[in-house]
Amino acid sequence: MFKRCNTVSLSLWWLAVLRAKLSASPRLCGGFSCRLWNSTSCLSFFFPLLFWSSVAFPQTDDSLKPFTMNHREGASSLIDVSFLLEAPAGKGGFIRVQDSHFVKPDGKRIRFWGVNLTDWSKGSVMIPPKEDAPMWAATLARFGVNCVRLHFLDLAAPRGLIDKTREDSREFDAEQLDRLDFFIAELKKAGIYINLNLNVGRSYKAGDGVQDYDKIRWAKGLTLFDPRLIELQKEYARKLLTHSNPYTKSEYRHEPAVAIVELVNENALYAGFRSPTPYYDNALNEIYNTWLQKKLTPDELDELRAIAGVSADQPLPRLKGGAEVAAAPKKRFHTELSFYMELEKNYFRDMQAYLTDTLGVKSPIVGTADHSHSGSSYPLLSSTSLLDVVDGHTYWQHPSPRGIPNTPMVNDPFNSTVVELSRTAFAGKPYTVSEVNHPYPNEWAGEGIPILAAYAAFQDWDAIFWYTFEPKLAPDWKPYVGDPFDISLNPVKMPQLAAGALMFLRGDVSSARKTVERSYSPEQVLDSVRLAKSERPYFTPGFPLSIPLQHGSRIRSLDGKATTEFPAVNLDSITSDTGELVWHLSADKRGVVTLETDRSQALIGHVKEARKNLRNLTAQISNTFCSIALSSLDSKPISRSERMLLITGARVANTGAKWNESRTALADWGGPPTLIEPVMGKVILRNLEKAAEVRATALDGAGRRIGKPLAAKQVKDGWEIEIGDPSTTWYEVTVRKSDSQAGPHASTHAP
Repeated sequence: MFKRCNTVSLSLWWLAVLRAKLSASPRLCGGFSCRLWNSTSCLSFFFPLLFWSSVAFPQTDDSLKPFTMNHREGASSLIDVSFLLEAPAGKGGFIRVQDSHFVKPDGKRIRFWGVNLTDWSKGSVMIPPKEDAPMWAATLARFGVNCVRLHFLDLAAPRGLIDKTREDSREFDAEQLDRLDFFIAELKKAGIYINLNLNVGRSYKAGDGVQDYDKIRWAKGLTLFDPRLIELQKEYARKLLTHSNPYTKSEYRHEPAVAIVELVNENALYAGFRSPTPYYDNALNEIYNTWLQKKLTPDELDELRAIAGVSADQPLPRLKGGAEVAAAPKKRFHTELSFYMELEKNYFRDMQAYLTDTLGVKSPIVGTADHSHSGSSYPLLSSTSLLDVVDGHTYWQHPSPRGIPNTPMVNDPFNSTVVELSRTAFAGKPYTVSEVNHPYPNEWAGEGIPILAAYAAFQDWDAIFWYTFEPKLAPDWKPYVGDPFDISLNPVKMPQLAAGALMFLRGDVSSARKTVERSYSPEQVLDSVRLAKSERPYFTPGFPLSIPLQHGSRIRSLDGKATTEFPAVNLDSITSDTGELVWHLSADKRGVVTLETDRSQALIGHVKEARKNLRNLTAQISNTFCSIALSSLDSKPISRSERMLLITGARVANTGAKWNESRTALADWGGPPTLIEPVMGKVILRNLEKAAEVRATALDGAGRRIGKPLAAKQVKDGWEIEIGDPSTTWYEVTVRKSDSQAGPHASTHAP
C-alpha cells in the first residue's frame, strides 16, 4: 500500500535546507537518537494516521486559493496587538528571576512570546538593513512578539557578525555590528526584548589556534571541554557583551532590554560520545582517566579495568556508540556518564561565573536546551538546571530527507509538543521554550500555534520562541513558504501568532490549579538513559503522559527520592483541572482540542466531526481539518466585547508544490504565491450580550479590509457569519451593542 520512506524524492535545494538545519540541531548523539530521524523511523507507529493523511487531500486541489502575507504594508493593518507590549523594552531596569518566574524591576510578572531570527531560506536576512529595521520591529510588535532570540550571530558576514576577510574568527564585521546595534535599538523602542545567543554556529579558521579547525565545523560537544575552544567562547562573549551600542548608549552587559543570555545551542556530552577527530578523542580520554584517578579508589579503578578488559598499566577506554552503551555493565556505564555530567556542570558553572562575576552581566542566563526527546534529558538537566533558566526545544515531525509521517498532533496527544516540552520544566526555575514549530510541509500544521499557546499558559511557562522568523531582504520579494521552519510568510501561522500572543501574554488561559512534581534519585537519572524508546518522552515508568494535559508538571529534584507511580486516567477526553482546555479523542482516535475562556476560545482539529459547542463559539464547516480561534481585542470578555479577532486556518501550500506518492514529502517544493485552503462554512458567535449588529471584515495579508464587512445573520443560537469567501485566514469582528452609540464599522485599536 505504501512505499518505504527511502523512496521519497526531494529536490536538491530541499535537502540542502534540511542538511543545514540538521547541522544546527545535531541530535544524532550516540544513546540519544535524533527526533528528526526518530519521527521518520516510527512511521509504522503512525500507520493508521498516515492512511488518513494520504486520503484526506487530493494531489491537485482546486480548493486552494492564493493568499499572501504583506508585512511591508502592515502599518495600515486593522489588527495590532502591540498593546500587549510595554515600550521601551527594559523600562525601569533588568528582567530578573523571582518566585520561579521572570519579573520586571517592579516585581510584576512578565512572559515572553517570541520568534527566532535566522537566515536559512532564500531571500532572507538575519540582521536587516537600517532602512528596514523600524519596519521589521513594528511588524513583530504588531503580531504580539515581545522578545526575539538572536540566533546564529556567530556566523560569518554577511549573515552573522564574524569578519570573513580575516584568517581567524575573532573579530566582528564593523558594518554588520552597526546594523545589529541599530536593529536592537529599534526592537527596544518597540517594546521587544532580546534573547542573546553566544555559541551557536561558529566555524573556526587557521588563525584561531584551534586543532583540526577545518574538520570540526561547529565543534558540538568539543566546546564543553576543550580549553582553547572555551577560551575563544569567553573572548567572543567579552567582545559582544562589553560592546557599547551607540544607538542605545549602553553595553550589552548593561542593557536592560537583553532579557536572556544563552551560552550554547543544543550542545551536550553523553555516554558513547565520539569526537570528530582523534585529537579530541585522545584529549577527552586523558581528561577522563585523570578524573578516574581522582574519583575512584585503586580497588574501584581495578574493577573498572577488569570490566573493560584492560591491564593496570593501560588507560580506561570510553564507551563507543549506542550499542556499547546499551551492553555495558552498570558500574562502567554509571561511572562514565557521571564523568560527562560533571564535565558539563563544570563548563556551565565556569561560563556563568565568567559572565556574571567577571563581565558583570545582569541578565538571566540559560545553559543550553533539552533538545532530544527520543532519549532521556535528565543527565543534561542536572547540569543546565544549575543556571538561572531551564530551556527546551522540540518540533512536531521535524523534517528529514526521508520524509515525515504527515499526521495531525491532535490525534496523538501523548507525543505532542505539549507533553514533550512539559517534561523539562523545573520547580523554582523559569521555563522557556526557545525553539518549537510544526514545520512545513505538514498539512495539519495549523494546529500547532494555538494548541501550544494555550497549554503553555496552562503550564505557566515563561517564554515561547517560534523557530523561525526570517525577514526578507528585497522589498519586491515574491511571497511563498521558503523552508520548513520560516513562519514569516506563512498565511496561517502569522495571524495565529497574534492570537497566540493574546492567549499567552494577556493571560487569557489560566494556569493549572494543581502541579504534579517528580523527584528522581541520582541512580534513576543515570538509568533513565538506557530505558526503552517506548518510555519517551518522559522516560519515567509509571508516569501517565496525560498528566501534563490535566495539571502542571515540574521536576522537583534530580538528587532526591525516586519517582513513584501515578494513577492513570481516562484517555478519551482529557480535561485540564481549570476546565478551560479539553483534548478530545473520538472512537477512531481523531482528535480535537477545545479552549474556552472568557476572552479567548478555540476549536482545533477535526472540528467538523467533533461538533463541539463553546460558550461563545461554534462552527459548521466543510473542511476536513482546521483551527478556529476567537479572541477579544478590547480586553473585555467575548460576551461583552465590541471588537474581536477571528482566526481560521487550514492547509498552506506553495503554488506548484507536489507530494510524493505516499504524501510524506514534497517531490516539488513549488513557489509563489502561497495558497491556503479557506475554512468554509459558518461560524456562530453565541451569547453576545446586548448585540444589535455583528459584522466580520475579511483581511488581506497586510491586515487591510477585503471588500465590505460581512453582516452576520441573527439566528436562534446566536450570530451566524459566513466565512471562506473572500479567501482569508483572519477577520476583524465588530459588535454594535444595543446601548452603544458606536457605528457598525467601528474599529478602534485596544488601548
